Amino acid sequence: MREETREQPAPLRSGLTTGSCATATSLAAARLLLSGTSSDAVHITLPKGKVVQMRLEFCRLNGEGAEAGTLKDAGDDPDVTHGALLYSQVRLLAEAGIRFVAGTGVGTVTRPGLVLAVGEPAINPVPRRMISEHLQGLADECGYAGGFEVTVNVQGGEQLALKTMNPRLGILGGLSILGTSGIVRPFSCAAYIASIHQGIDVAHTNGYTHIAACTGNASEDTMRRVYGLPEIALIEMGDFVGAVLKHLRKVPVARLSLCGGFGKISKLAAGHMDLHSRHSSIDLPQLAGWAADIGADEALQAAIRAANTSQQALALAHAAGVALGDAVCAHALAFARSVVPAQVHVEVFAIDRQGGIVGRAGAQ
Repeated sequence: MREETREQPAPLRSGLTTGSCATATSLAAARLLLSGTSSDAVHITLPKGKVVQMRLEFCRLNGEGAEAGTLKDAGDDPDVTHGALLYSQVRLLAEAGIRFVAGTGVGTVTRPGLVLAVGEPAINPVPRRMISEHLQGLADECGYAGGFEVTVNVQGGEQLALKTMNPRLGILGGLSILGTSGIVRPFSCAAYIASIHQGIDVAHTNGYTHIAACTGNASEDTMRRVYGLPEIALIEMGDFVGAVLKHLRKVPVARLSLCGGFGKISKLAAGHMDLHSRHSSIDLPQLAGWAADIGADEALQAAIRAANTSQQALALAHAAGVALGDAVCAHALAFARSVVPAQVHVEVFAIDRQGGIVGRAGAQ
């Protein structure tokens, strides 16, 4: 359980990735096998050279090998794995090298398009390298010429994975062991953007030429209803529309449908790549100007400028017979087209809170 929110503001605390946890627990288990040394903490070196100490919940012999566990500490980041028990089981092998195995709660790749091949345990390249380097260093230190089998487990990982994008990406059976720096930075956008890119890559590699990038559940439901798209072709972009548009320069698809709430789409129409309220806001005077372009009179323009929300502005325009939703989608479409390659057909849908379509542009 996380501590209660502090009364006074304080710097957000960083944590350590599942990749760091897997490295620490693998190293501790292997050290027990090679030297007989067990401890309640272990030091590891992160990819950029920082040395950190990680507390262990246990380090013990287990049948043919040894196992060690630690509790994942994500710091102040709202990570689904925070507090989960991650443990590694290590066996010695006659041949040199590292063999990775997906244990309980760790997924297996079942679709092409990810950085790992189909059938591989979902232990990403940087964690694999971290584990390999630490175990090789231990082997050199102990004069050991053989290899290691490393099985990584996350207690409850199969259930936790349902809260991530893993099932949609074709990573089944549990979580991915992640991390590029070894450190979890609170509220970092990097992991979310990486999952968006992965989603596009997987859809493209598996032959899907039409994808829909959606801001949330309601917009996903709308795209399912309109096009019958499968899960693999639905990209949960949240507020990061820029991550979608820019990635299509590298991985172009034939057709992109963008779908979101009217307010979010109005931000895209204004040229914003990040639709979160921290980074962009709804411009009511601009909405009034767009309404004027399609026939809104002075009274309606003034009412839109004075509206409390974009939804109220949309309702005012709708009551006056002014298709503000379509106009906003047309501006959003023009901006999106300015970012993606010309061969990508783009269309934009705006919805209300019930998922009803209140504007569209570019739809075939």
